[in-house]
Amino acid sequence: MSNVPSITFHGAAGAVTGSCFLVECGDEHVLIDCGLFQGSKTEKELNYRPFPFAPAKLNAVILTHAHIDHTGLVPKLVKDGYDGPIFCTAATLDLCTVMLPDSGHIQEMEVEQLNRRNEHRGRKIVTPIYTAMDASSALTQFRSHPMKQWVAVSPAFRFRFWNAGHLLGSASVEIEVGNGTERRRLLFSGDIGPQHKLFQTMPEGPSGLDYLVCESTYGDVDRNDPSEEQRRKLLKDEVQLAARHQNGVLLIPSFAVERTQELLADLASLLDGGAITPCPIIIDSPLATRATEVFSRHARELENGELLLRALRSRQIRFTETAEQSKSIDNLRGFHIVIAASGMCEAGRIRHRLKNWLWRPEATVLLVGYQASGTLGRILEDGASAVRIQGDEIVVRASIRKLDVYSGHADAPELAAWVAARLPVKHAVFLVHGERPAIAGLNARLAAMNPSFAIIEPDLDTTYRLTDTGTISLSAKQELPRLEPIRVGHRDWHNDCQSLIMDLQDRLDKAAGEEQRSVILRKIRRALDETGA
Repeated sequence: MSNVPSITFHGAAGAVTGSCFLVECGDEHVLIDCGLFQGSKTEKELNYRPFPFAPAKLNAVILTHAHIDHTGLVPKLVKDGYDGPIFCTAATLDLCTVMLPDSGHIQEMEVEQLNRRNEHRGRKIVTPIYTAMDASSALTQFRSHPMKQWVAVSPAFRFRFWNAGHLLGSASVEIEVGNGTERRRLLFSGDIGPQHKLFQTMPEGPSGLDYLVCESTYGDVDRNDPSEEQRRKLLKDEVQLAARHQNGVLLIPSFAVERTQELLADLASLLDGGAITPCPIIIDSPLATRATEVFSRHARELENGELLLRALRSRQIRFTETAEQSKSIDNLRGFHIVIAASGMCEAGRIRHRLKNWLWRPEATVLLVGYQASGTLGRILEDGASAVRIQGDEIVVRASIRKLDVYSGHADAPELAAWVAARLPVKHAVFLVHGERPAIAGLNARLAAMNPSFAIIEPDLDTTYRLTDTGTISLSAKQELPRLEPIRVGHRDWHNDCQSLIMDLQDRLDKAAGEEQRSVILRKIRRALDETGA
């Protein structure tokens, strides 16, 4: 086999989620991240399909950080035959210890609910991608290492971590790969944090690379991030706006890890300073509860860690654990705030809270993070008048608000500055972890910064040989790519179908009598007959 290293992009290519990069050299194979696909149903179906590589042949897995779109398929990888080490930082290991079993539990619960509906509809029974027990078993293979210390994983590979400033324990991964004179130096950015992150220091990294793989989530956005005081004022304004409804609720879909803890710290500061009227603040997420405990243990490693510890002593803040405690929230009277996972409204207790409140005009939903294309969060953000949750149609009367000042990702100018600090990059920069407009935006910015850059926008499952003179794209295997580029990072037919069904129901409801409804239905039937459907 060739000793020239290669890289294949098995996820986060043309989309934000599903991070998974395979680096090969001869018969040695190392995987960077193994994340869950989120977004449209078409993309999420990739989670159930076999890996496009042989898990048993991997020498090592290296994780950039604990977020599920970077780690969420690790239990499946182990279940499918991988028995080697899984390297990460100590904080990432601690977070994965709570996040991966939670992911397995959510899959078990949601598949159980789906199968009850499938039985009623006469459809096939499905099985979860993995269970909580599978996740716990996979954790025995995790190995933690500190930042900036080289670790040899095989004759052809060694790596070290650099602080990425994105999340507790998050890292960029520097790799040296190759045999003899065919050695290459690569850096995988992971997710890069912004300059003003409450709990994180500025991202770091080496310079003088052969190849750079860089995230581009906000590659076309200049957020002009506010200061700490400005951020809290913006949050205060949102709370006060929502609190005008005395018996209303402010629902905040939030990632359970770091975003929730940042919100807690800021809400507690606003309460302490009298900026907002005291009200119950409920963290309705067992995962967020356990993640907060991890953050508390690592408080000394965090910037402003004492703010979180102080927030946890607030009398207004409480955590739910059991399903009964969660259900009891529905009985609350008076204005209250509920923070619940998941941040894109794709799973977890936030879906129950939305189902209970979206149809009420006294409710406010505050989106505080990135919403991937095709997710329920993005559909709400885009102004849907009705949505479907767990098979039920819910009209949207709640106020949908967005506050994008808690992002864990660097924006376009910050990404460009981070890349500039990594120069020189001898051969190429690969742009990943972004939807196509974001990738195009960062591409243009980097090209303007350095016209000599070779900038590559890889598609899903594409392979590149990392030669000493630049990259060579290889033809995909016959069964690849698993999805055509046009189907990655976009709404799919499932989204369009749900939207059409709800639009049809709306038109029928507004029709002026039985005859007009019959006309609408006859036209639809005629269109179906004409297409042969």
